[in-house]
Amino acid sequence: MKPGNPTISALGTTVFTTMSALALEHKAVNLGQGFPDGNGPEDVRTKAAEFLSDRPNQYPPMMGVPELRQAVAAHNKRFYGLDVDWLREVMVTSGATESLTACFLSLIAPGDEVILIEPLYDSYLPIVRLAGGIPKLVRLTPPHWDLPREELAAAFSTKTKLIALNSPMNPIGKVFSREELEFIAGLVVRNDAYALCDEVYEHIIFDNAQHIPLMTLPGMRERCLRVGSAGKTFSLTGWKIGYVTGAPALVANAGKAHQFITFTTPPNLQRAVAYGLSKDDTYFKSLATDLQAKRDFLAVGLKDVGFDVLRCDGTYFVTTDIRALGLECDDVAFCKHITAEAGVAAIPLSAFYEGKAPENFVRFAFCKEAHTLEEALTRLRKYFKR
Repeated sequence: MKPGNPTISALGTTVFTTMSALALEHKAVNLGQGFPDGNGPEDVRTKAAEFLSDRPNQYPPMMGVPELRQAVAAHNKRFYGLDVDWLREVMVTSGATESLTACFLSLIAPGDEVILIEPLYDSYLPIVRLAGGIPKLVRLTPPHWDLPREELAAAFSTKTKLIALNSPMNPIGKVFSREELEFIAGLVVRNDAYALCDEVYEHIIFDNAQHIPLMTLPGMRERCLRVGSAGKTFSLTGWKIGYVTGAPALVANAGKAHQFITFTTPPNLQRAVAYGLSKDDTYFKSLATDLQAKRDFLAVGLKDVGFDVLRCDGTYFVTTDIRALGLECDDVAFCKHITAEAGVAAIPLSAFYEGKAPENFVRFAFCKEAHTLEEALTRLRKYFKR
């Protein structure tokens, strides 16, 4: 038999699938995969139900319903001062990963180089390779995760088509500073490249950190595609509503890819998200405040158990160094061990690298209900303080 696509065939089972299955097997508290165990804002869910009955349920416009595209444009103006033409500069997709896929496919030609920053969201590499791109990896170093400016500058070349920038950054919770963003913007302009900005955690930032879209910096308005996620902003990850903002030519080209990936997205969910984006500032502030409290609760508990907890300025995740706990194993074995023996699942950070990676860091998700976090800490204390 002839082989299938080599990029797809080479993919293994994701670490999330593996650890979730192990968590089910051992009835473990799952702090691995990053999804809330709540049910999202009641008023947004109520609107989705209303819109299911009072509007047509046939194909909506391919680029998204006008209500949501207008709401995304207004959101850009409200929070970042960006003037966005909703008709030409906004596209709705079935989740932010589909946004990323459409954007990558629309920009990359075979042989183009794409700069990716490790540790990285696990979908980037296979999508880039499916598009025929050549990944150029630049690695951040724990515990501070500072931008390695010399290495990043050296990664750019005449073949560079784009850089993918994830801020706030999954899996490590880094929020890029204005100085770092200005340095990246300068490289993008000097090398006539683009930036694909994965900003799905834009409203989940802590300790007075500031989210600055790269698109707001000089020279970036025409070179950026900015991706947002209703799943993260409204704790409704199962809805799979993403949106892209960018210059007309870039969004139009991404739309050509989108039309052959999913084409459209459920119209009632789109309209409910449009309602959600119009919520007052109290909602967006409380989202960050509530998750910061959960981060702090989990971080304090993990430190009490014996983990070394690294700084987290945003996202759903805290990264921990496991060396002080005294188990002689790498991060993968550690996560399997505590799932089976302590009844708590986490994710090895090495899963977010290609090639040789640090083997002493694991990631815990704190986007859970308080009782879930408390139960996880109770189990970890019981196991490690025997």
